[in-house]
Amino acid sequence: MEAYITDWFSLIVRWIHLITGIAWIGASLHFIWLDNSLQEPPKWKKDKGIKGDNWSIHGGGIYEFNKYALAPPAWPATLHWSKWEAYSTWLSGTLLMVAVYYIQAQSYLVGPDNWISDPSLAVGASIGFLALGLGFYELAVRSPLKHQPMLFAFVIVIYLTFLSWLATKLFSDRAAYLHVGAVMGTIMAGNVFLGIIPAQKSFVAAVEKGLEPDADLAAFAKLRSTHNNYFTLPVLFCMISNHYPFLYGHEYNWLVLAYVMALMAYARHFFNLRHRGIIKPSILVQAFIAFLVAAVYLGYDKLPATMDVADLGDSAGGASVPEPVVDDERATYILAQHCVVCHAATPTFAGFAAPPAGVLMDELANVVGSAARIRTAVATNYMPLGNVTGMTEVERKDLLNWLDNVSP
Repeated sequence: MEAYITDWFSLIVRWIHLITGIAWIGASLHFIWLDNSLQEPPKWKKDKGIKGDNWSIHGGGIYEFNKYALAPPAWPATLHWSKWEAYSTWLSGTLLMVAVYYIQAQSYLVGPDNWISDPSLAVGASIGFLALGLGFYELAVRSPLKHQPMLFAFVIVIYLTFLSWLATKLFSDRAAYLHVGAVMGTIMAGNVFLGIIPAQKSFVAAVEKGLEPDADLAAFAKLRSTHNNYFTLPVLFCMISNHYPFLYGHEYNWLVLAYVMALMAYARHFFNLRHRGIIKPSILVQAFIAFLVAAVYLGYDKLPATMDVADLGDSAGGASVPEPVVDDERATYILAQHCVVCHAATPTFAGFAAPPAGVLMDELANVVGSAARIRTAVATNYMPLGNVTGMTEVERKDLLNWLDNVSP
């Protein structure tokens, strides 16, 4: 019953996180597009303090957007604030982290051969990791470095690469990718809570008192908003990464993550420029080619593991001896010891009310039918989760051998 309740809690929180995340990122992308798409207004608008305008059609209606250089001549009766989407997304994401990675730390947070093997210490390390990520960014964005965009971007890329490496040392591979995404999500929420909203409150307070708003503070808030815009695609990639163990299970998973995140941010730059009327398709072409390079490398890197040893031959001209094929009895024993406790119609392992991903391994016929999926999970050390059953490298090798030689 406890596992059943945990699953429902996780489902509800994940659903809320997805909805609020869509609302937040959608609003962020819309306002960045709007700000970058503003046109030079006519003189009569300039005389009213309007800096730029935008005319749009949507849903059968015409909309006119105006942005004031500072404040409008008359204060509006209703002023809409964009903040609760950010707060709700971060809070639901935190609850999801607790539901999946903290309550089930032994299974999902702790990984084999990591620096931390104790679940309680891993939870503490997770909280510290998020605090470290936010703390460094806040120091950087409040420093003179913020006035040098290219240097600032370079420092953040290097720092996120370091965090990607550190996460793979502290947590399981799957949890590592999610933690880097959580750091960026925390930075984004921090930008709203610590920078954007305080600046907007100061702006409103100044106008209500008849004072000149602080233009530098407003510009700083816009800078934080722009940073959030570049974080959006990398964060989304981290959110879906747990479905692809061939990425987070790679030997250089931290470098793969940093590489793909950089490409996502670079691709986002194309759209930001395009909204301002600057068309540079070369950015998307370069990003796509770089992405293909990564895909080819990762595929080539795995090629030797899927080739028949007998086909390779000996470098001296002789034929190499293929490894003996592991029999069904050996495979059944390994599966019973390390897999069936979770991957059965009624799992006996604590915390599971149903077999993960719906994969059954209590009968060899079921295993053969899902051989390709199982092989990827085993080869990347994703399964068994956290290696809580203590699968040895010999057992892992034997099971992969058997999976390579069965066909659905």
